Amino acid sequence: MSISLFKGTDVERLRRASQAAAGTLAFVASKLTPGVTTADIDQWVREDTARRGGKPSQLGFKGYPATVCTSRNHIVCHGIPNAGEQLVRGDIINVDVTTCLDGFHGDTSATFLIGEVSEDARRIVDVARRCRDAGIAVVRHGARLGDIGAAIEELAKKEGCSVVEEFGGHGIGHQMHGPPTVPHTGKRGSGIKLRSGMVLTVEPMVNLGRPDIRILADGWTVVTEDGSLSAQFEHTILVTPDGCEVLTQPELALSLEIAC
Repeated sequence: MSISLFKGTDVERLRRASQAAAGTLAFVASKLTPGVTTADIDQWVREDTARRGGKPSQLGFKGYPATVCTSRNHIVCHGIPNAGEQLVRGDIINVDVTTCLDGFHGDTSATFLIGEVSEDARRIVDVARRCRDAGIAVVRHGARLGDIGAAIEELAKKEGCSVVEEFGGHGIGHQMHGPPTVPHTGKRGSGIKLRSGMVLTVEPMVNLGRPDIRILADGWTVVTEDGSLSAQFEHTILVTPDGCEVLTQPELALSLEIAC
């Protein structure tokens, strides 16, 4: 397994790609409202990515048919945008944007609350966001890959939630998905050592119920086996000597609550 280490102008290009993805996610967030279809979101991502000089990394990746993943309520990940799927008050929806710009990729996602949502919906979104941040907080040169998953899993379990094990974060750079795989569960002190210059995504998928999942007949859409709510947050990060740089940190904090 060969893991790329980035420096100099490559890091700056990674920053630009990551900021483009973050900007597109913020643009989509500003337009979410009940009645919007997930196909509308796909079109907005397509248009905004082009305005920023990039290309949607997800389109055509291993045959994926859209520019963005839109995952509502019990959908864990890889939800395919659909003109017949409308947002309604009380939904939660994850929007996962990846942008290729100047030969580099940036990847980010957030889960949004559409209008007044249930306490369970609010709780799973909050826990998923904090799990991502807990994983990021342990990243630094010399830490172990297992430290990330352990931090995420410990927090999720403390909050009475579960973490999906079948999907993890990944290396990113010239490729959208590269080594290493970043597990969101694990044991502290296990796994490879992180090194300055590695670029990874941290993107835990956290379920309100059990961690079990199934994939629908379309071959992409992943749902919770028990029908419970699921939420996800993601950043692209650069490992540094004393911590990490969050490359997809938006210029302004995202508002996760969509008033309507």
